[in-house]
Amino acid sequence: GITGRGVGVAVIDTGIAGGMPDFRDERGGTRIVANVITAPGAATAGDGFGHGTHVAGIIAGNSLSRAWRDPFRGRYLGVAPEANLIAIKASDDAGNSTVLDVINGIAFAVEHRRDFNIRVLNLSLSTDTPQSYKTDPLDAAVEYAWQKGIVVVAAAGNRGTAADAVKYAPANDPYVISVGGVDETANNGRGARAAWSSTGRTQDGIAKPELLAPGAHIVSVLAPGSAFEALCGGCSIGGAYFKAGGTSMAAPVVSGAAALLLQARPTLTPDQVKALLMGTDRPVAGGDNGAGLIDIERAVFTPIHHVQQVNRGLQPNSLIAIVDRLGGNIASWTRSSWSAATGALAAGWARSSWSCVSCTALGGAIDPQRSSWSRSSWSSMGEDASSEIAEYAAAAAAAEQTGTLDAPVPEDAETATEPDAAAEPTAPAETTEALE
Repeated sequence: GITGRGVGVAVIDTGIAGGMPDFRDERGGTRIVANVITAPGAATAGDGFGHGTHVAGIIAGNSLSRAWRDPFRGRYLGVAPEANLIAIKASDDAGNSTVLDVINGIAFAVEHRRDFNIRVLNLSLSTDTPQSYKTDPLDAAVEYAWQKGIVVVAAAGNRGTAADAVKYAPANDPYVISVGGVDETANNGRGARAAWSSTGRTQDGIAKPELLAPGAHIVSVLAPGSAFEALCGGCSIGGAYFKAGGTSMAAPVVSGAAALLLQARPTLTPDQVKALLMGTDRPVAGGDNGAGLIDIERAVFTPIHHVQQVNRGLQPNSLIAIVDRLGGNIASWTRSSWSAATGALAAGWARSSWSCVSCTALGGAIDPQRSSWSRSSWSSMGEDASSEIAEYAAAAAAAEQTGTLDAPVPEDAETATEPDAAAEPTAPAETTEALE
């Protein structure tokens, strides 16, 4: 089936709690093929904040990898539950990040795109200083990744209809796919753009976002002991999942959809993926500027000649023009280089661990006077999960009463025949991460 198998999705975020069973494959091995640290302030390999784990779970979480009698088995699945993940931690353990950390993460994704078949890059973040896409260095970096064959998906932001709502990198770049959020319970259950979801025109006159995706009431994987859990205990479900909303949650839905498209049709270019997703979306209330709700099935099966071409006649970022003219590459912008991570930065749950040797050095192609290097913002918010918590509590109580965990298995779980104990694959011991 079309599950994203073999497609690499890079998640530049606060890290991923890679020891969670939702990120394993059917044999018990990890689907996190690389764990990368770009933030100099990071002290651990995992996700002390929780944002990146939630995003990764939406893209490629798979609760069918949990134990047979786990009450959550089969309950929550990501959009592309067999895709591989490249965890790029661009923040310290408290979630603090700079634009430079993010650009270094993009540099890694571009440089190692063939090593890990990185076809999609998710950026559920935004800068806090508006700037034209033609001069913003983060916009230059995402355009460079796009040129190199990587589909870049960015959260539109949570500023609603404010005058500056869509004026922040990287979602203000016309090449990439920027994603707004839909509340599927709004409009009498027919769905509508969430009031907090950014919409409008950029400082360069570009209508944004191009797509809308479910972004409210999203349940995904919780990083154990993370700030997410501490900040909103009522959003945590059984200590394993977390309910949140925001365009940070909508963007990974589209990243997962892109992974499905690229598994089914691996020769598609980023422009063609964008064209198919935009050309097959469905009208939704509040979808200003023509943005509609993503329809993954239609996108997968629609011929490319049935949709309009995109990204024609656009003016590239000025830094991109310089790089193209001189034949340079993104690594030279920041002088980044990579080595095997050691100590607390080495992830026992990833197939490979990397750290940046010189991620604090600026390259000559980036003028610090034209960039604020301000902290990136993670576009999400916790949501009350009382109904899910009550459901889990009832199931757990039933299990305790009967002395078995058979009772809590959700009714909507995938039906499967339990294997003999001798035949059940043995998962590797789970590595416990040190989180602040």
